[in-house]
Amino acid sequence: MDTTARHTGLGDRLRDLMSALRLIRHRRSIERPAVPSGLVGMLLQIDELADQAAGCHAKELADRSGLDPSTVSRAVAALVARGLVTRHADPADRRANFVVLTDEGRTALADARDWYGELLGAALADWSPAEIDALTGALDRFVTDIQASLDRAPGQINSQENLEAAR
Repeated sequence: MDTTARHTGLGDRLRDLMSALRLIRHRRSIERPAVPSGLVGMLLQIDELADQAAGCHAKELADRSGLDPSTVSRAVAALVARGLVTRHADPADRRANFVVLTDEGRTALADARDWYGELLGAALADWSPAEIDALTGALDRFVTDIQASLDRAPGQINSQENLEAAR
């Protein structure tokens, strides 16, 4: 199989994967409407970035996610409105705020992890541990290489607007 045909096949599978991901998000929005799927990702990033005592800055969230700071600000405001995070002033820089998960936010995140875990468990029930490890490794490499390719690509492919549009 030549490289073009191989890339075309991969492109087809990626479109199938994106379609499956849209179906997953839709199903989750029906089964767990209290926390929209897009906000679950922000909760996860806050949890990963946060120093439990202080939290994390919205700028860190924007940098990590590749989202515009205004998009992050709106997402954080929605999480605050739902009682899933709190904001408090950074004593070192009163212009900046720390974002911290509340107990409700930790519960919502645990519920989301459980929901996705059950789905993956059902989808991968007939897979061997070696197959799951191989997929995990291949996806990790693929994502890393895609990010590196975007960083090297000429023109505006890696502009903030295009990264935002891709999300």
